[in-house]
Amino acid sequence: MLISKLSCAQALTESAQNRWRAVNAPHLVALVRAGARFERGVLVERREQDAA
Repeated sequence: MLISKLSCAQALTESAQNRWRAVNAPHLVALVRAGARFERGVLVERREQDAA
């Protein structure tokens, strides 16, 4: 059972790799992980109300 689940997960991962995009702005990854929002590739600043 475990072997079949692992092989299924591997097959799904391999098929998804063809559609993955490379990160072309690695310096922005930290901002995304911190919760920054981007709209159409532009950083959206938080308003004072949203920050509180």
